[in-house]
Amino acid sequence: MMPQQDDEGAIKERIAPIGKVRLAGADAQAGNGSQTGNGSQTAAARSGQQVYDKFCAACHTPGVLNAPRINNAEDWAPRLEQGMDTVLRHAVEGYNAMPAKGTCADCSEDEIMAAIEYMTSDI
Repeated sequence: MMPQQDDEGAIKERIAPIGKVRLAGADAQAGNGSQTGNGSQTAAARSGQQVYDKFCAACHTPGVLNAPRINNAEDWAPRLEQGMDTVLRHAVEGYNAMPAKGTCADCSEDEIMAAIEYMTSDI
């Protein structure tokens, strides 16, 4: 019996890497997109609502473990009083029960900031 013959494209697809290694200090967006015809990377940033809906809503809608609820001024006031730089740092690094980046490991800081702005837009 002859082994199944694959075309070169099918072989490349099957053995393509499933992930990439990033080193501390490396650009978080590098390699976080789709390949273009010339081999360069392009990345479309997700909106604040997209990030919120996928990664934040489970905790920030009901206020799980004291997570500030979306657009709830009372919940957000003590956090916002610390300044947006601190709020962003806590979101990126993790704070109390919140894991780093709220489980969105591939989110950029801009996407995390967009989610924060989305959660506080009606306050």
